[in-house]
Amino acid sequence: LAPGPRPDDIAFLQYTSGSTGSPKGVILTHRSVLANIRAMGRATGVSSRDVFVSWLPLYHDMGLIGAWLGALYFGATLILLSPLAFLARPHRWLRAIHRHRGTISAAPNFAYELCVAGVDARRLEGLDLSSWRLAICAAEPVSPSTLAGFRDKFAAFGLRPQALSPTFGLAESTVGLAFTPLGRGPLIDRVRRGPFAELGRAIPAGEDEADALQFVSCGRALPGHDLRIVDESGFEAGERQEGRLWFKGPSACAGYFRNPEATRELFHGDWLDTGDLAYLAGAELFVTGRVKEMLIRGGRHAYPYEIEEAVGALPGVRKGGVAAFGCRDPRTGGERLVVMAETRASDPAERDRLRRRVNELAAELLGMPADDVMLVEPHTVLKTSSGKIRRAACRELYEAGGPRAERSWRRRARRRLASLALRGRREGARAGAFLFAARVWASCALVAALGWPAAALLPRPSACWAFSRAAARLLLRLAGLPLNVRGLENIPEGRPCVLVANHTSYADSVLLLSALRRPFRFAAKAELRSSLPIRVYLRNLGAVFVERFDARRGVADAEALAEAARAGSSLIVYPEGTFVREAGLRPFRMGAFLAAARAGAPVVPVVIRGARSLLRAGSWFPRRGPVSVVVGPPLEPGGRDWAAAVRLRDAARAEILRGCGEPDRDSRD
Repeated sequence: LAPGPRPDDIAFLQYTSGSTGSPKGVILTHRSVLANIRAMGRATGVSSRDVFVSWLPLYHDMGLIGAWLGALYFGATLILLSPLAFLARPHRWLRAIHRHRGTISAAPNFAYELCVAGVDARRLEGLDLSSWRLAICAAEPVSPSTLAGFRDKFAAFGLRPQALSPTFGLAESTVGLAFTPLGRGPLIDRVRRGPFAELGRAIPAGEDEADALQFVSCGRALPGHDLRIVDESGFEAGERQEGRLWFKGPSACAGYFRNPEATRELFHGDWLDTGDLAYLAGAELFVTGRVKEMLIRGGRHAYPYEIEEAVGALPGVRKGGVAAFGCRDPRTGGERLVVMAETRASDPAERDRLRRRVNELAAELLGMPADDVMLVEPHTVLKTSSGKIRRAACRELYEAGGPRAERSWRRRARRRLASLALRGRREGARAGAFLFAARVWASCALVAALGWPAAALLPRPSACWAFSRAAARLLLRLAGLPLNVRGLENIPEGRPCVLVANHTSYADSVLLLSALRRPFRFAAKAELRSSLPIRVYLRNLGAVFVERFDARRGVADAEALAEAARAGSSLIVYPEGTFVREAGLRPFRMGAFLAAARAGAPVVPVVIRGARSLLRAGSWFPRRGPVSVVVGPPLEPGGRDWAAAVRLRDAARAEILRGCGEPDRDSRD
């Protein structure tokens, strides 16, 4: 018998669409394909009871892996329609969901838009979409207006708004990478246009800001996968800062087939570069565009999709039939903005009106009109098999016909000056980030050099705590990090308590030292005893060392914590045990809550926010941002047994989860 395939053997090659360059053969192994199917199944809760309705081609990754192989793996029923049947009559897709009581279906954004604009109400009579629990929207940028239009049109036919699920994936991650949490529905982020276009800062916009940019969350990384945003310097970007999107995880491909140069560009150690621009808010992923397709006009970053969306909404222009792209101007060295729009209009006056309106929209979005507006016949704009605009191919088509417009020297000069001014602001922001990081580490070095000897020699833990608190407050002041502290009145006076906090960064303990007025004893992981300076300092501070990995020893350590509480000591415990770079609240260990129950001491939940972005695990480049410590109301044990400890754990975790602004990463669910 021939030997069976091994996990790291090639399962098949998945060629990229070539929307931004030459197609490349992505090497997918049996291991990566199965890992992706399992992770997507866990994120979507799929089971053999589900009915997957799909018209997606089986040569497309969503159709092949997401629908066909996914249904096969989980034993779900798969209903297949012809892609041509859907394109000819979009209502057939919805009718199939109705007829077969479909629970899951997936499609690109253009399919949902076709159903909004192209399905006559007469075709919908008797339609029932109440069985549809997961409407995945992926494979191309997701439009907020399309989601809203689809939700509003089909709510009367039983569609639940929570079913709409924008997601993100790419061939290099097999197919899926980020999914919207089940039952939540779409999350739209409105950000201020100016700071985002100029500096890539996604600052939330007020309700009165009519020109705000809107981005749809693609959800959170699949279980076992991780995301990071990297700036132009190669450092991890801070919260709500746009940069290149990298990922890692078991679904990652093995590289590009017989293309070592492209493979080298793809991998950065364990991380893979998606080629997309994005930002993270908490654990939510907001994709803003492709690196190679971003336009720079007058020094401002412009995103083709936004222009295409606005132009596609104009009467007389075919929605989904617009391509915006940049062409290099050999005279200025900059980029010329070209908008190619499909229309059936033939009257010269009507076409002139359309050109003027397109330029007005470009001026509203970018501060200046397009260099050229091409009105073309329907089906001229080139697309991939999944409906993505092939901007690179459209650029080649345009360039084959030669340039269309000239610009005056005054306009070119104004554009060059604006570009230089904005470049100066960007470089200033970049230099400011480096200066801030240098300031933080210089402050740490100074405080440690002066403070450690004194703290190590102080005879009593209370004196060491007071000195350490003053040093922590000095460190934050020198580093330029204001700390917002609320809820200190919730800490019980005159009795010991067990303070439990989420653990996000090395900065957490500094923040707690600075915030808390009275002495506490830290529960420190036993591994810290291996470092002499840290061991001496923590012992002088009165820390209780606990074992994280030996369950038998952990029970004894819980009793040691209880004994400290019974003796009158208040404790600080990080019940997650440690911290990781990925945002999210992890399962809580029972030690702190057993100790509180046995000692009859209240548990005080504390939420730390901003520390993970300030200094993320795996990075030594601190980022400026707001940090806060919020103390919640105390929780009384209500008993001394295991059940009381479990109730304490669940109540404290729920309180911290509500306030931390991060997803629930409890693997038990």
